[in-house]
Amino acid sequence: MKLAVLFSGGKDSTFAMYKASEQHEIACLITLDSKNKDSYMFHTPIDNVDSLAEKMQLPLIKIKTAGEKEKELSDLKKAVKKAIKEYKIEGIVTGAVASTYQASRIQKTCNELDIYCFNPLWQKDQVELLNELVKNSFKFKIVKVAADGLDSSWIGKTINEKNLQDLIKLSKKHKFNPAFEGGEAETEIVDCPLFRK
Repeated sequence: MKLAVLFSGGKDSTFAMYKASEQHEIACLITLDSKNKDSYMFHTPIDNVDSLAEKMQLPLIKIKTAGEKEKELSDLKKAVKKAIKEYKIEGIVTGAVASTYQASRIQKTCNELDIYCFNPLWQKDQVELLNELVKNSFKFKIVKVAADGLDSSWIGKTINEKNLQDLIKLSKKHKFNPAFEGGEAETEIVDCPLFRK
Protein backbone atom coordinates (compact mmCIF):
# COMPACT_ATOMS: atom_id res chain seq x y z
CA MET A 1 0.00 0.00 0.00
CA LYS A 2 1.19 3.55 -0.71
CA LEU A 3 1.12 5.60 2.48
CA ALA A 4 1.74 9.15 3.66
CA VAL A 5 3.03 9.76 7.18
CA LEU A 6 1.69 12.52 9.44
CA PHE A 7 5.16 13.69 10.36
CA SER A 8 6.25 16.05 13.14
CA GLY A 9 9.93 15.12 13.28
CA GLY A 10 9.31 13.62 16.73
CA LYS A 11 10.02 10.09 17.94
CA ASP A 12 6.48 8.68 17.60
CA SER A 13 5.69 9.73 14.02
CA THR A 14 9.18 8.63 12.92
CA PHE A 15 8.97 5.24 14.65
CA ALA A 16 5.44 4.68 13.27
CA MET A 17 6.86 5.35 9.79
CA TYR A 18 9.66 2.84 10.44
CA LYS A 19 7.10 0.19 11.48
CA ALA A 20 4.83 0.92 8.50
CA SER A 21 7.75 0.86 6.04
CA GLU A 22 8.43 -2.80 6.91
CA GLN A 23 5.36 -3.78 4.85
CA HIS A 24 4.31 -0.69 2.88
CA GLU A 25 5.72 2.02 0.62
CA ILE A 26 6.09 5.46 2.18
CA ALA A 27 5.24 7.91 -0.61
CA CYS A 28 5.46 11.23 1.25
CA LEU A 29 5.38 13.05 4.57
CA ILE A 30 2.66 15.47 5.70
CA THR A 31 3.38 18.18 8.26
CA LEU A 32 0.93 20.71 9.66
CA ASP A 33 2.75 23.85 10.69
CA SER A 34 0.64 25.20 13.55
CA LYS A 35 0.79 28.84 14.68
CA ASN A 36 -0.70 27.69 17.98
CA LYS A 37 2.16 26.33 20.11
CA ASP A 38 -0.47 24.61 22.29
CA SER A 39 -2.27 22.93 19.37
CA TYR A 40 -4.57 20.06 20.39
CA MET A 41 -3.74 18.12 17.24
CA PHE A 42 -0.26 18.95 16.03
CA HIS A 43 3.24 18.81 17.44
CA THR A 44 5.19 22.05 17.94
CA PRO A 45 7.92 23.08 17.32
CA ILE A 46 8.56 21.50 13.89
CA ASP A 47 11.61 23.59 12.96
CA ASN A 48 13.62 20.80 11.34
CA VAL A 49 11.03 18.77 9.38
CA ASP A 50 12.41 20.00 6.04
CA SER A 51 15.95 18.80 6.75
CA LEU A 52 14.65 15.52 8.26
CA ALA A 53 12.57 14.87 5.11
CA GLU A 54 15.70 15.54 3.07
CA LYS A 55 17.70 13.05 5.16
CA MET A 56 14.99 10.44 4.50
CA GLN A 57 14.82 11.49 0.84
CA LEU A 58 11.04 11.77 0.98
CA PRO A 59 8.83 14.55 -0.42
CA LEU A 60 7.18 16.76 2.21
CA ILE A 61 3.75 18.38 2.04
CA LYS A 62 3.79 21.21 4.59
CA ILE A 63 0.60 23.17 5.25
CA LYS A 64 0.19 26.10 7.62
CA THR A 65 -2.66 26.09 10.13
CA ALA A 66 -3.80 28.65 12.69
CA GLY A 67 -4.16 25.69 15.06
CA GLU A 68 -7.69 26.58 16.14
CA LYS A 69 -9.43 23.68 17.87
CA GLU A 70 -11.52 21.62 15.39
CA LYS A 71 -10.90 24.14 12.54
CA GLU A 72 -7.36 22.77 12.15
CA LEU A 73 -8.93 19.54 10.89
CA SER A 74 -9.95 21.18 7.60
CA ASP A 75 -6.26 22.04 7.09
CA LEU A 76 -5.37 18.40 7.76
CA LYS A 77 -7.97 17.31 5.20
CA LYS A 78 -6.54 19.75 2.63
CA ALA A 79 -3.03 18.29 3.13
CA VAL A 80 -4.26 14.69 2.84
CA LYS A 81 -6.21 15.51 -0.34
CA LYS A 82 -3.01 16.96 -1.81
CA ALA A 83 -1.12 13.74 -0.95
CA ILE A 84 -3.87 11.63 -2.59
CA LYS A 85 -3.72 13.76 -5.74
CA GLU A 86 0.07 14.13 -6.04
CA TYR A 87 1.34 10.81 -4.65
CA LYS A 88 -1.68 8.49 -5.08
CA ILE A 89 -1.60 7.50 -1.41
CA GLU A 90 -4.08 4.93 -0.11
CA GLY A 91 -3.62 5.59 3.59
CA ILE A 92 -2.14 7.66 6.40
CA VAL A 93 0.33 6.58 9.10
CA THR A 94 0.05 8.27 12.50
CA GLY A 95 2.27 8.16 15.57
CA ALA A 96 -0.75 8.14 17.90
CA VAL A 97 -0.07 6.05 21.01
CA ALA A 98 -2.83 6.87 23.48
CA SER A 99 -4.50 10.13 22.44
CA THR A 100 -8.07 9.23 21.51
CA TYR A 101 -8.62 12.92 20.74
CA GLN A 102 -6.04 12.86 17.92
CA ALA A 103 -6.64 9.30 16.71
CA SER A 104 -10.44 9.70 16.39
CA ARG A 105 -10.13 12.94 14.41
CA ILE A 106 -7.52 11.55 12.02
CA GLN A 107 -9.65 8.40 11.57
CA LYS A 108 -12.68 10.59 10.77
CA THR A 109 -10.67 12.49 8.12
CA CYS A 110 -9.51 9.19 6.58
CA ASN A 111 -13.10 7.85 6.56
CA GLU A 112 -14.31 10.99 4.78
CA LEU A 113 -11.59 10.59 2.12
CA ASP A 114 -12.04 6.81 1.91
CA ILE A 115 -8.44 5.95 2.79
CA TYR A 116 -6.85 3.67 5.37
CA CYS A 117 -5.70 4.96 8.79
CA PHE A 118 -2.70 3.07 10.14
CA ASN A 119 -1.68 3.50 13.81
CA PRO A 120 1.21 1.05 14.38
CA LEU A 121 1.98 2.33 17.91
CA TRP A 122 -1.62 2.47 19.18
CA GLN A 123 -1.99 1.38 22.83
CA LYS A 124 1.64 0.25 22.99
CA ASP A 125 3.12 0.12 26.50
CA GLN A 126 4.92 3.47 26.82
CA VAL A 127 8.05 2.23 28.59
CA GLU A 128 8.30 -0.66 26.11
CA LEU A 129 8.00 1.88 23.26
CA LEU A 130 10.87 3.98 24.63
CA ASN A 131 13.09 0.93 25.11
CA GLU A 132 12.27 -0.25 21.57
CA LEU A 133 13.23 3.15 20.15
CA VAL A 134 16.64 3.08 21.84
CA LYS A 135 17.18 -0.60 20.92
CA ASN A 136 16.43 0.15 17.22
CA SER A 137 19.04 2.96 17.05
CA PHE A 138 16.55 5.84 17.16
CA LYS A 139 18.31 8.85 18.62
CA PHE A 140 15.96 11.62 19.71
CA LYS A 141 16.35 14.75 21.77
CA ILE A 142 13.91 16.66 23.97
CA VAL A 143 13.08 20.06 22.47
CA LYS A 144 10.34 21.27 24.83
CA VAL A 145 9.28 20.40 28.40
CA ALA A 146 5.95 21.07 30.13
CA ALA A 147 5.67 18.82 33.19
CA ASP A 148 6.60 18.87 36.87
CA GLY A 149 9.84 16.96 37.27
CA LEU A 150 11.11 17.81 33.80
CA ASP A 151 13.20 20.96 34.11
CA SER A 152 15.08 22.88 31.43
CA SER A 153 18.17 20.67 31.92
CA TRP A 154 16.37 18.04 29.78
CA ILE A 155 16.03 20.41 26.79
CA GLY A 156 18.53 19.46 24.09
CA LYS A 157 19.31 16.15 25.80
CA THR A 158 19.55 13.12 23.46
CA ILE A 159 17.89 10.10 25.06
CA ASN A 160 20.08 7.01 25.40
CA GLU A 161 19.96 3.79 27.45
CA LYS A 162 21.38 5.45 30.57
CA ASN A 163 19.29 8.63 30.80
CA LEU A 164 16.18 6.76 29.62
CA GLN A 165 16.17 4.92 32.97
CA ASP A 166 16.48 8.31 34.77
CA LEU A 167 13.53 9.61 32.72
CA ILE A 168 11.38 6.56 33.59
CA LYS A 169 12.20 6.92 37.32
CA LEU A 170 11.34 10.62 37.16
CA SER A 171 8.01 9.87 35.43
CA LYS A 172 7.06 7.45 38.23
CA LYS A 173 8.01 9.95 40.92
CA HIS A 174 6.20 12.93 39.36
CA LYS A 175 3.37 10.90 37.76
CA PHE A 176 3.88 12.07 34.17
CA ASN A 177 3.66 9.98 31.03
CA PRO A 178 7.20 8.71 30.22
CA ALA A 179 6.56 8.78 26.46
CA PHE A 180 5.10 12.34 26.75
CA GLU A 181 1.73 11.31 25.33
CA GLY A 182 0.05 14.01 27.40
CA GLY A 183 2.26 16.77 25.98
CA GLU A 184 4.72 16.65 28.92
CA ALA A 185 7.56 17.16 26.43
CA GLU A 186 8.22 17.22 22.69
CA THR A 187 11.01 15.40 20.89
CA GLU A 188 12.91 15.57 17.65
CA ILE A 189 14.70 12.75 15.83
CA VAL A 190 18.48 13.21 15.62
CA ASP A 191 19.32 9.95 13.85
CA CYS A 192 17.50 6.74 12.87
CA PRO A 193 17.63 3.81 10.40
CA LEU A 194 15.35 5.73 7.97
CA PHE A 195 18.03 8.37 7.24
CA ARG A 196 19.59 7.84 3.84
CA LYS A 197 22.02 10.74 3.99
